[in-house]
Amino acid sequence: MKLDKSAFLFLVLGFFFLTNALLAEFIGVKIFSFEALLGIAPLDLNVLGVDHLSLNLTAGVVLWPFVFVMTDIINEYYGHRGVRLLSYLAAILILYTYGMVYLAISLPAADFWVTRAVAPGRTVDMNDAFGAIFGQGMWIIAGSLVAFLVGQLVDVTVFQWFRRRTGSGYIWLRATGSTLVSQAIDSFVVLFIAFYLSGQWSFQVVLAIALVNYMYKGVVALALTPLIYALHAVIDRYLGAEESARLQARAAGVG
Repeated sequence: MKLDKSAFLFLVLGFFFLTNALLAEFIGVKIFSFEALLGIAPLDLNVLGVDHLSLNLTAGVVLWPFVFVMTDIINEYYGHRGVRLLSYLAAILILYTYGMVYLAISLPAADFWVTRAVAPGRTVDMNDAFGAIFGQGMWIIAGSLVAFLVGQLVDVTVFQWFRRRTGSGYIWLRATGSTLVSQAIDSFVVLFIAFYLSGQWSFQVVLAIALVNYMYKGVVALALTPLIYALHAVIDRYLGAEESARLQARAAGVG
């Protein structure tokens, strides 16, 4: 099967988008300290009356910014239909993957595999560890999936809203602006469903932690703006000026 450049590019962007979305779901079970990564003391913030907040983030935030960059690039060249198709596919694949993971958790473990020495005098129950790491609660799964879909749909809508008003210019505005808006919603929705609706956190705590997480995501979104221009340049060079202009005009609903 021979693909033209635009179809091949969509496959490459789509595969990268789907891979990052799946990876972010599963590495997100690890919580890391961003302050420790930078070698600084915890910020110890007070937000909305909630004390001792710091930048303890899920490892998934390492990948999600790139998911949203891919969203904007796909939106630029393939429009809202391309983004929605990949977003729905990602949600279906994430659900399928969780189903297979829960099936794997339920399988009886081989005796020789259960106990694993990880250090002198220290052992780990591999079966319990496997279930604890991969067996996320249903509220967290639901919150993550809903937040992902809502964030993607908001991102594509805001992106196109900016595009209709700015034309082909101001790439930074529609890309970064749509990401900042969608990430604000994503940050709140995932915590609201996963922890407020499940009764674990109060609304005040959910809102405070969402604001802290958004502070990080906002800074990263701004920092990645040069990457969007770099990807545009690479793609334009690969497609050629005429094909690039044709794809972008079609994505914008012009011609």
